[in-house]
Amino acid sequence: MICDSSTSYYFSKNYAEPYFRAVTGVEKVDYYRCDNCGFVVSKTHVDMPDDVWAELNFQFHHQHEERGLYSDINQPPYIEQALMLALLGENNIVDLSNVIDFAAGYGRLSQMLSRYFRVDLPVYDPYVVSSSAGVSYLAANELNKYKTVINSAMFEHVRSRFDLDRVYDLVSDDGCLIIHTLVCERIPNDPDWFYLNPPVHSAFHTNKSMEILMRQWGFKSSLYSPKSKCWVLFREEVDAVQDQISKINRELQQIWFYCKAGFVDYWKGF
Repeated sequence: MICDSSTSYYFSKNYAEPYFRAVTGVEKVDYYRCDNCGFVVSKTHVDMPDDVWAELNFQFHHQHEERGLYSDINQPPYIEQALMLALLGENNIVDLSNVIDFAAGYGRLSQMLSRYFRVDLPVYDPYVVSSSAGVSYLAANELNKYKTVINSAMFEHVRSRFDLDRVYDLVSDDGCLIIHTLVCERIPNDPDWFYLNPPVHSAFHTNKSMEILMRQWGFKSSLYSPKSKCWVLFREEVDAVQDQISKINRELQQIWFYCKAGFVDYWKGF
């Protein structure tokens, strides 16, 4: 999916959730690992029919949203993401006048940007249309190219290269891509690894696979914010943002952002 290399069987996991078996008809999930970049993907999820995949996502996400089971899943740090965008926008590092949150789910980030920072963040999601206050949903035929494309907690749900490229295709030639997902040095060979707990997680990225992916897409540098757990991928060389990022860190009197040429491998030891 990332580097067009061969994959090998890695491990399997049995899901005990009744709705997983009821929706998919399977219990055991098989994971395969790329022999080159270490990217891991669930072959079981990839082989699911689209309607089964959509129903599985609905069953998982809808019950957590409706019942407020936030402690059961690792929700994105939405308020920290909103603050990160406000900081970067105010310093003209990202353009918030031409922006979209793609695969935004229930629009939580958009809500917080609107309420606390008075920033309008249009959203799109192929499966969810919410009536939440302060959230402006776009239809598929309204999508365009954007200076800033945000994608939170989708990269672990992909089942094909098309899923990834459809996000990148929204980024303008002079735009940036902001992603929130888990990236580590090596995916553990462990069916009890915490990031496998949501049965809708199908893809797991490494520092090497993300470096390859961003280079394929034409991004040259990146920054990472540990507090928002987001990467920003830039077309420009790192020199274009290095001084501004240093100024923000000095102003905040803490390292809010790390930046470098290529992909910021912040989770190198994990």
